[in-house]
Amino acid sequence: MIRNILISVAVLLCCVPDLAFAETPPLIPRKVLFGNPDRSNVRISPDGKFLAYLAPKDAVLSIWVRNINGRDDHVIARDDRQGIRSFIWQEDSRHILYDQDVNGNERWHFYQADLSASSMRDLTPYEGIGVELVALSPKFPNEMLVGMNFLRPYQGLNDVYRMNLTDGSSVLDTENPGDVTRWIVDNGFRIRAAQASLPDGSTEIRVRDSTQSNWRSLLKWGPEESVGRILGFTPDDKGLYLLSSIGADTSRLLKIDLTSGKPEVLVEDHQYDVTDWISNPSTGALEAVGLMRARREWRLVDNSLARDFEMIRKIHAGDPGIFSQDRANKKWIVVYNVDNGPSYYYLYDRAGAHATFLFSTRNALEGYTLARMQPIDFAARDGMVIHGYLTLPVNLKPRKLPMVVKVHGGPWVRDSWGLDNESQWLANRGYAVLQINYRGSTGFGKTYLDAGDREWGGKMETDLIDGKNWAVREGYADPEKVCIMGSSYGGYAALMALATTREFRCGVDLSGPSDLVTFLNNIPSGNPIKLLFTKRVGNADTEQQFLRSRSPLYSSDKISSPLLIAQGANDPRVRQSESDQMVNAIRKRGGTVRYLIFGDEGHDLVRAANRLKFYAAVEAFLAKSLGGRVEAATAEEEFTGPGNEGASSTVHVH
Repeated sequence: MIRNILISVAVLLCCVPDLAFAETPPLIPRKVLFGNPDRSNVRISPDGKFLAYLAPKDAVLSIWVRNINGRDDHVIARDDRQGIRSFIWQEDSRHILYDQDVNGNERWHFYQADLSASSMRDLTPYEGIGVELVALSPKFPNEMLVGMNFLRPYQGLNDVYRMNLTDGSSVLDTENPGDVTRWIVDNGFRIRAAQASLPDGSTEIRVRDSTQSNWRSLLKWGPEESVGRILGFTPDDKGLYLLSSIGADTSRLLKIDLTSGKPEVLVEDHQYDVTDWISNPSTGALEAVGLMRARREWRLVDNSLARDFEMIRKIHAGDPGIFSQDRANKKWIVVYNVDNGPSYYYLYDRAGAHATFLFSTRNALEGYTLARMQPIDFAARDGMVIHGYLTLPVNLKPRKLPMVVKVHGGPWVRDSWGLDNESQWLANRGYAVLQINYRGSTGFGKTYLDAGDREWGGKMETDLIDGKNWAVREGYADPEKVCIMGSSYGGYAALMALATTREFRCGVDLSGPSDLVTFLNNIPSGNPIKLLFTKRVGNADTEQQFLRSRSPLYSSDKISSPLLIAQGANDPRVRQSESDQMVNAIRKRGGTVRYLIFGDEGHDLVRAANRLKFYAAVEAFLAKSLGGRVEAATAEEEFTGPGNEGASSTVHVH
């Protein structure tokens, strides 16, 4: 077992030939990258008087509050089981709302924390009920519209309940007809728009003139379109803001007239989708939208904000985002994203065009030299141009490096420019890191997205191999020392690569499906997400032979490269059985795989202690195949147990 080893420059030179070394930066401790952030999710209260943020308390992420002009920071909510991951302000500026599940099971409850009493209560104390926030309104500060599925057996389709946040009572507001996936309120806090998923995979936008009126269809689009989304009502309630690729290849910002259904294009780009938006917190008017090109770019809808955006671009070199606004829209929390450092939060005062630095997310990270993320593109074997990012180790000659192809999950998301903790960790250990936005990734238009349909294990997989070969041709990567790793879809891609090719020296899979038939059958029938998977992956009822041909489980006998698999025991998306059957198939024919089961996690590793264990294991695993640098694992990071490096190794972590 590799432990308590710090590979020196001399050893690394021995293990990785043809590298010309300058002075290599110090090892960045895993705890600095993967431990809890110092502060994150900084949000200003609606009245502009308080700041709230997430920070550790006794090593557990908790909600802290402070006066906007003071330093009276104190904890108002904590959950010792797994920490709190996100929250929002209640519109009264005296309470904070947050959701929480149990050990990653994604059965969410909403909690309310009181600033004055430092107390909290469960607003949705119902077992086995799906819960989601629908809307809050500054005009109704003591109410919340919440989606719950009392009338349906799965979380994908919720009815809307109007909850009194003073006494916790709730009443049914709007019943789901059986296909609505998203509800939208108007400026009077009434449900008047809905987004429905139809049986053929199409999407329909429905509206009603009042809560007593019948619903009517406003707009439809087919399953070939990029994912559309209602953003909200216009301030006069006579139109809707909508992101849609109808009539174009990319998703554009449209304004749809509720009477005529006529669309007006407000913002469009011919290569990239509109992905982000900022609205006025009082009126709901759209003010700006963002596109993630090679880096994030903002386009103004309201030109009165031109001075503000000009100023915030000068404050810091990173890409800015408006993370939070007070109700008067006078004070903003601006977060700056960089590729070689932590994120930085500033309080921006619009009246004085003045910014005050608040926090960075990871103070210790500022003491280390981090790598830069370079946008790249290459031609796949069929000629399609594929986009991605390359991160190279600092002070190493970028020639014939050991490399990790790091595959994003989703798969219908994308890698973006900015700090990527995994990439920084790998580059610091001496690896080039290639992140590929394979076909099927979002953000590049519907042609790029739809090119991934029915290509799990097909062209989506060969895009990864073509990217690896591009890096080899360009001289960055040693073809004999390339590993592949990822989580969720990325874990599936790693399994598929090892099962069907000899392109990779090793692989790491976190929560990746192994059999597409069993994976798809675990999605409840009637859930709209199943319609999406049926269209873009395949039909588990009628195409089992095709799906099995794209499933690594059925080629597991061909895996000869070292493999590490990790899995959350409570994962509701990719169940533990997916990893179990892959591990069992490999071991049945005498193969070796290291298998780590996290008994208190779901689809993601949310506990810092578990993340540190996972990355310590992966770091030693990669070094064994690629020869990179290793930070000695601490006692807290070590997996213990008999034979946990052998063919029968399974480590359960609780």
